[in-house]
Amino acid sequence: MKHRKFLSLLLLVNVSVLLAVLGYKIYLYVNAPTGSALLVSQIERIEEADRDRETLSLAVVGQANNSIGVFENEILPRINASDADLMVSAGNIVSAGGEDKYRALLGTLGHLRKPYLLTFGQNEDEEFGAGRFYQRFGPYFYSVSLNAARLVFLDATGRTPTDWQERWLRDILHARDARPILVFLGHPLLDPVPDTLFEPDTGAWSEPEGRARLLDLLEELGVDVVISAGASTYSDQTVDGIRHIVTGGAGGLVLNDDTSFYHYLELEVGPGGVDVAMIPVETAPSPLARRIEGVWFYIYALFYVGIWNFLLGFTLLVLLGVYLYDKLFRDRSYYPSYDMPDPVDLGRPMRIAMFTNSYLPFTGGLPLSVERLKRGLEARGHEVLVVCPSYGTTLTEPSVWRVPALAREGSMIRLANPFHLHTWRRLREFAPDVVHLHHPFWLGTLGLRLARRLKVPAVFTYHTRLEHFAHIVPLPGALFRNVVAHWIINRFANRCDSVIVPTPVTRDYIRLIGVDVPVDVQPTGVDTELYCSQVPERLRDLRHKVNPDGRLLLVTAARLSPEKNLSFILRAMAALRDRGAPGFRLLVLGEGDERPRLEAMIEDLDLQDCVRLVGAVPSDEVPSWLTISDIFVFASAAETQGMVVLEAMAAGLPVVAVNSSGIDAFVENRETGYATPEDLEIWTETLHGLMVSNTKREVMGGAAREAAMKHSVEAFSASVLTIYEAAISRKTASQKKDV
Repeated sequence: MKHRKFLSLLLLVNVSVLLAVLGYKIYLYVNAPTGSALLVSQIERIEEADRDRETLSLAVVGQANNSIGVFENEILPRINASDADLMVSAGNIVSAGGEDKYRALLGTLGHLRKPYLLTFGQNEDEEFGAGRFYQRFGPYFYSVSLNAARLVFLDATGRTPTDWQERWLRDILHARDARPILVFLGHPLLDPVPDTLFEPDTGAWSEPEGRARLLDLLEELGVDVVISAGASTYSDQTVDGIRHIVTGGAGGLVLNDDTSFYHYLELEVGPGGVDVAMIPVETAPSPLARRIEGVWFYIYALFYVGIWNFLLGFTLLVLLGVYLYDKLFRDRSYYPSYDMPDPVDLGRPMRIAMFTNSYLPFTGGLPLSVERLKRGLEARGHEVLVVCPSYGTTLTEPSVWRVPALAREGSMIRLANPFHLHTWRRLREFAPDVVHLHHPFWLGTLGLRLARRLKVPAVFTYHTRLEHFAHIVPLPGALFRNVVAHWIINRFANRCDSVIVPTPVTRDYIRLIGVDVPVDVQPTGVDTELYCSQVPERLRDLRHKVNPDGRLLLVTAARLSPEKNLSFILRAMAALRDRGAPGFRLLVLGEGDERPRLEAMIEDLDLQDCVRLVGAVPSDEVPSWLTISDIFVFASAAETQGMVVLEAMAAGLPVVAVNSSGIDAFVENRETGYATPEDLEIWTETLHGLMVSNTKREVMGGAAREAAMKHSVEAFSASVLTIYEAAISRKTASQKKDV
């Protein structure tokens, strides 16, 4: 139990981290600044300020690596306060080329009040960053001609062929120029002096032959200074008349010693040449503090941009580990336990709190099931409180707690507020002995939390096959049907103390998806008294009203929604008419958002004369509509029980249905009706055969009534009460064991 709680906590933490990381990335993508070809506007700003000026002041940074602690918080404010005309990055201004790194860089550059120029370096190219750099900033190599100097930026990553760049250099620098020429590239052409702990970056001109060729070309073309990043150090040496400077202290991982420290460069360029000043950035009072600070700034930079990818990967690995541990090492019992404590008798009426996402006046099988169970338990002297959404009703219902709705979907579906404080208070005052949950989410989740808080058993009834509701879920249909729906049921059911299912095949499904808490099969009861107390005169009047020409009456009852498969029945009605079946009329009891589509389909199939959409019928009137009919038809494959099928049988109707998990437990082929494959031809042929045989209808209808009478509300509530008592007994024993 402790291991399971630890794994649940670990899973919750990791899911929270995963959602936080994904949320941050979405925020970064949506809200971070963006731009296209930004270097064009930067060059225009530089050229505008450069008019008629003979000197140029540059601030040069290298190895910024998305650093917040140094580059953004220390160096940028100093550059903003200086006389620098522009800032130049010698390379590696980002820690890598991922989308989040580039967006973080754009946010950092938003703090810079000077124009800037960027060198395309190794970090800019990593993680498919080349396309992002090109789109946001511009070409990998380019030149800027100013009055005081010529600035040349080369692509040392190998993304652009070196021979092409060298030819371009000859073209733009073919004539000797009195102005100083400054070349920027992402990796050093000469090894830094002194040596560095980490090897410098290498690139397009790192091989001896290529390096020598470029050095000769730069000397031939009269280049004055070559400035590069690619090493976390400062190096300044002159070879063959060219000054080679390596700057790598703008925020990357530095050692904070004599050779590796935070710094940037200030260059003054004019007729007299190029003056370079290295500006150290002191951020700590002692060598030890500076070294610790260097590591911290590096980690801080990772947290700013890179840690999110790390957390994302790490969280996914932990989730995978929890899943594998759960599958491989947690003991499971695939057979029901026969070592169960006896049900406990409290010696007083039981208090039951029921949580459901739909209830009366919403019409459907689940609300009716909850209402019948409530009524049956109250008839036995027990106290029930139903927690359900508010539908705007002003009726006072002492045993129903209506939770205000946050949103509504369609005509009747409500999303109740699961954080409603008065609901928590009302449940504490009610002090339930057991909490019965009828949905695995929303108010069902609230009920489960309250049950755990109050330390009472939670019983879950699996009513609905979620996989058949993929059409209303904002996820890919196959993903929801094949994975998410079963995961929701599995996770929720295993957090409860007991599960109720309506049919044996549903129990098999529950076990198959990995639910290992106790599972009881208990079909919803039928209000059999209503079917035994119908007034013959009223039935004759109703039948004459809806069927004045005495046709054979077919009936179905279902919410008008896609999962009920009513379009299948309408196509079957058209097929029956076309094959010359006896005169019939189909009554469709129910309401829903699919009514306009079904009305259009009825018109297209020319079924107006033989199909009637009756609309919502009060639950206490449904028995009359069923009793006046001759055959009950049903095509939904989304039922766990199909309670309306049992009601039709209680009315003495033979059933023709599509075979599914909610049908096979009650419809016995050739005895109480027919359960066929979801094949239009087979289903229509079967129904046609029953329509032409009065004898079959009478015999099957009598057998159906007899079978349904075994499932009264009284028997249903008594059986569920026993399940409650067993759950309380197990909960009590478990709590004693934990103590």
